[in-house]
Amino acid sequence: QVQLVESGGGLVQAGESLRLSCQASGQIYGINDMGWYRRVPGKQRELVATITRHKSTNYAEATKGRFTISRDNFKNKEYLQMNNLKPEDTAVSYCGGAIQVMRVDIIEGKDLWGQGTQVTVSS
Repeated sequence: QVQLVESGGGLVQAGESLRLSCQASGQIYGINDMGWYRRVPGKQRELVATITRHKSTNYAEATKGRFTISRDNFKNKEYLQMNNLKPEDTAVSYCGGAIQVMRVDIIEGKDLWGQGTQVTVSS
């Protein structure tokens, strides 16, 4: 079974930093686009940043200049370095990926999400 597991969330004060990690595991042939998303209670999940297999990146306006997304294709991991955190960054952060899953006789493409990790920024 292929799964994504996030780590690195926590409680920090405004202006501080956190680094999130996401580990993909299981029968993985490859991973195409990966990304970080977040959800505030009562709102829809929103984009934070995405990164392609070739490491082209895209950021939401609210995170440009403060957050940096990266990935290690050999380790099937992605990261989100979050600097100068603000109270409005408080959310559950999720990693997602377009995973090529190895089956018995085919490679199946699946979009998968992790369980989420809480990021809380106090003022």
